[in-house]
Amino acid sequence: MSDPNPAFEDTGPQKIYFDALKNGVFRIQRCTVCARHVFYPRVLCNHCGSPELSWVDASGNGTVYSTTVVRRKADAGGDINIALIDLEEDVRMMSRVEGMAPEEVRIGMPVKAGIVIEHDQPLVVFRKSEVAS
Repeated sequence: MSDPNPAFEDTGPQKIYFDALKNGVFRIQRCTVCARHVFYPRVLCNHCGSPELSWVDASGNGTVYSTTVVRRKADAGGDINIALIDLEEDVRMMSRVEGMAPEEVRIGMPVKAGIVIEHDQPLVVFRKSEVAS
């Protein structure tokens, strides 16, 4: 039977990424050839095609690029925010902004990453930051 959650593979860049998150560290890849950051974890640089990717600690600083509210019944956890976040390292990731009402999240808002465990899996989520990234 195949793994119902293929994001948590047993090998490769995804495993390295999620293992770091499990240990409380948010890391992304950086190409040693073109010096650009890469996210989502992969085996080749999506900018230059090089397989020479190293792991670096992400700053965690970002800016909300786009945001929406997913409406859910209260017994399903209530409304949540889904956002695209531009990280300081010039990569974009999908996540959510916590610690405020979902409809209060604004495009251009500075945010800071944190790691939470949800359904026994680590996730990167964001909170409003007072410091612009």
